[in-house]
Amino acid sequence: MRLADLALLVRAPAALSVPGDVIAGAVAAGRPLGARTFGVIGSSVCLYWAGMALNDYADAAVDGVERPDRPVPSGRVPRRAALAVAGGLTAAGLGLAAVAGGRRSVCAALPLAGLVWAYDLKLKSTAAGGFAMAGARVLDVLAGAVVPGSGAQPAGVALRRAAVPAALVGAHTGTLMALSRHEIGGAPVRVPAATLAVSAVTALAAAVPVARSDSGSAAQGRLSSAAPSRPAAQFPAPLKGVGAAARLRELCSAPSEGLRAAASERLRAPASEGLRVAVSGRSRTTSAGTLPAAVTAGAALAYLGAYGSAQVRAVREPSAGNVQRAVGAGILGLMPLQAALIARGGSPRVAAALGVVHPLARRLARRTSPT
Repeated sequence: MRLADLALLVRAPAALSVPGDVIAGAVAAGRPLGARTFGVIGSSVCLYWAGMALNDYADAAVDGVERPDRPVPSGRVPRRAALAVAGGLTAAGLGLAAVAGGRRSVCAALPLAGLVWAYDLKLKSTAAGGFAMAGARVLDVLAGAVVPGSGAQPAGVALRRAAVPAALVGAHTGTLMALSRHEIGGAPVRVPAATLAVSAVTALAAAVPVARSDSGSAAQGRLSSAAPSRPAAQFPAPLKGVGAAARLRELCSAPSEGLRAAASERLRAPASEGLRVAVSGRSRTTSAGTLPAAVTAGAALAYLGAYGSAQVRAVREPSAGNVQRAVGAGILGLMPLQAALIARGGSPRVAAALGVVHPLARRLARRTSPT
């Protein structure tokens, strides 16, 4: 077997759509990205590749008629080898989950692997197939949310915070599954029209800002920490009571320049420092909120541009070729949706990096089909 045939067997470039799921879950849960998170990403990639190899093992007879150029029906990869690759990658995925995240990550990886195998061997041709695949992507997002580590949220809190990104990724996957059933013979117009409507709603929901209940306390903490602290002995005692005017004249007429400067600063400090802190705090808050919102909106539009435009072509002419191209666009179009969710969660720079990878994935997909 050649390495190129194995890459075609597992649809290697399509795995670039996996890391964004895990990162979106981690960011939504407030989980810092570290070695454990990247270990879980490796686990999910292995399970994704396992599903692709197992799909070709299970569909060898069908592909012999519909896609004879695939590695298994063409004989370039023996069918038993495809099953062995699927089993080996599944074991590697579960092992990486155990090493990276312990019990929490294994509890997410086990049902994910179970759904992958159940879909390929049994559920694909049933009404439950689309739900199984969407559920696998949902578990992929939640796997990023429950990664343990320093400062990690309790599992229940993490799962609640990641529920919206997981649901949106699941909705997107549902549209892909609905279209993929018509890759060979074409689709009725109502199918791409319905998936296009769901994609538009998904993009709109991904662009809605997250309401954070802890923003007020965080801003208050920034304000209080921004105020400079001065030793009490640097200033004279506060000027209070009837003798305040006399005391002020005494201080200002004192021969010491330092004492006069201290009295003057003491009178000016409360207003000037308060104004400075308020202005700088507002500036930081505004700039911190503008960048994520801009990246989120841009990524949501890119998602519609990549996947939505392909679905529009399928609506105009729902031929097998257009539907297949829409499915391919949707597999890689998941990446800008993930970028929108990551920016929405407060990590616009990570989202921008994922946006840069998307054109690379599309270029690689021209050589190795993701479907």
